[in-house]
Amino acid sequence: MIYPSDLGSSFNQLALILGIAVVIPLIFDKSKPTHRVAMLSVAIVLALRYIFWRATETIAPFGLTLDWAASWALLALEALALIGSLSAFVIMMRVKSRSTEATDHANWWGPAGDPSVALLIATYNEDLDVLERTIIGAKALRHPNKEVLVLDDGRRDWLRDFCARSEVGYMRRPDNKDSKAGNINHALQRLVERDSPPDYVAVLDADFVPHRGFLRRSLALFHDPGVGLVQTPQHFFNADPIQHNLGVSQSYPDEQRFFFDHMQPSRDAWGIAFCCGTSSVIRFSALQDIGGFPTESITEDFMLTLALQNHGWRTVYLNEALTEGLAPEGLKEYVTQRARWCLGLMQIARGSLGPFARNNLRLRDRWSVMDSVFYWLTTFTFRLAALVFPLLYWYGNVTVVNAQLADVVSYFGTYYLWILLTLNLLSRGHVVPVLNDVRQLIGAYPIARSAITGLIKPYGHPFSVTAKGGDRSKIVVQWRMMLPFAVMLALTLVGLCLGVFTDRFAFFDAGDGKWVILFWTLYNIVVLSVTLVACVELPRRERHVADAPEQVRVTFGGHDLKLWMTNLTLDHARLRGRKFDVGTRGSIELAGVGSVPAYVSEKSGDGVRLQLLPDDQQRAALFLRFHAEDNTPGISNVRMSAMLRDIARRFTFSSARKS
Repeated sequence: MIYPSDLGSSFNQLALILGIAVVIPLIFDKSKPTHRVAMLSVAIVLALRYIFWRATETIAPFGLTLDWAASWALLALEALALIGSLSAFVIMMRVKSRSTEATDHANWWGPAGDPSVALLIATYNEDLDVLERTIIGAKALRHPNKEVLVLDDGRRDWLRDFCARSEVGYMRRPDNKDSKAGNINHALQRLVERDSPPDYVAVLDADFVPHRGFLRRSLALFHDPGVGLVQTPQHFFNADPIQHNLGVSQSYPDEQRFFFDHMQPSRDAWGIAFCCGTSSVIRFSALQDIGGFPTESITEDFMLTLALQNHGWRTVYLNEALTEGLAPEGLKEYVTQRARWCLGLMQIARGSLGPFARNNLRLRDRWSVMDSVFYWLTTFTFRLAALVFPLLYWYGNVTVVNAQLADVVSYFGTYYLWILLTLNLLSRGHVVPVLNDVRQLIGAYPIARSAITGLIKPYGHPFSVTAKGGDRSKIVVQWRMMLPFAVMLALTLVGLCLGVFTDRFAFFDAGDGKWVILFWTLYNIVVLSVTLVACVELPRRERHVADAPEQVRVTFGGHDLKLWMTNLTLDHARLRGRKFDVGTRGSIELAGVGSVPAYVSEKSGDGVRLQLLPDDQQRAALFLRFHAEDNTPGISNVRMSAMLRDIARRFTFSSARKS
């Protein structure tokens, strides 16, 4: 029996943590290792306390029963997931910023002249509108001694002709062996054949535009002769599918922001930052030393770091927004991309540079691989299990966690609250319950399948290249992705009704543990409901820099005026404060672009919409204005009140459509 004093004591523990959450932001400094170590050490202690309690007090007694099997299965999944969490906590105890180092060692090569750089843009099936901005951005880099090379595995004549007009290099090969890694290796072989190979190679995906300072800032870190590769963040100028479909693209960061803004700087502090493919610069002699890009895994980027380290070369991380790219805009592409990353990591774990293979990797490099294995293997598997195990109680009267409410509050509640407090202090509020679970759940099954099959049979699996661009002008319901979540939601709701409103399992006589199952079930209902909404892909507007008003000079109908521009895309602009007749021709003066011819395409409530008619030079200048300036695209931290408002608006929109 649970006495009120016991429950009261448990809630007092939660109140203590909530009190700390009010005070500690005033004194916590995430740049200080002692502060990070203190917070994360408490997290580790609470995690170990929780799992010890789970293993000793909540498990069904041994026996060949469903209760015993289910109880121990859930504990095993929790324990494996906890190992991954503990590893992440240790990694995050350190953090490193190299911005000052890059500034101090700018132009370290001195009067010897700027080092030569071959900038490789690997492409397979991207459209011209995707490739054009990348090529224009690459040409505009401030570093003068560079060569832009487009590596076309699609063997497209129109792209060859476009590259010739754009005065950039173009290469193709007769086959697609080894995919992207093979494409780059083919280019490296041709560069080696030259009388003067480049000093460095920079790699950009076809949908990533470099900011003007990308090369100069990255090259500064090669002052250290032991550095083989410099990786920079990958930020996105568009919303990922979860952000967009839930309507939180202006208040909730994209999924990868936590990794690039917070995990990679911590990994760098331990010396285990790794290459993420695009937005990286590599010493050419280091590539020659290892024989080019490794082809043993479809995630050749992570494996490249291991191959370099295996030969004594280090990877470092410069946490500055120096490129910006196009995130997958559809859920299918989003999930496909992550399942491919997962499969590639499992191939690395089973390969010649795996943590248990005979090689020259340091212990910390092996730890780095194992940390990634635990993340991909346990995170998504556990997310699926969290949906299934409560159903065992509602439909089979199987108790998987035999716990008292006071104990759950004391052991799990305190651990969970402390983790939320700590991670959000370290990451500026990135860890949001429900939304984080939705992001994991969307791709949980294909990712978990890739993890398990990849470990058992690492090779022989087909994979798809992530498609980018395309028509996103209509609402698309991803019925096949939605169906499993809809079925799980229906089963959960029916099971809950059977348990609460019938006497089938005597819910109200089931003891204090029933509240654990009830809360767990209600939380799953919320997560599944939000996931269903996320499976409805909303139309996307034309991508633009911002809607922040900007005063511009316009000439229309013989009038020379200064008006407010509230929206700008490559083809359109919106003006506020003056109306002109549809069809009126004139021009608009845009900073960094010049006077762009335009005509009025439609009237709006407080102004007009212009159709822009830029020439090729102005079009290129618009691309640079949008994507190549030295700023940080997207949302870098959670705006909680705005996020809640955005979600409420999204669900209101869904309800209105149904009615």
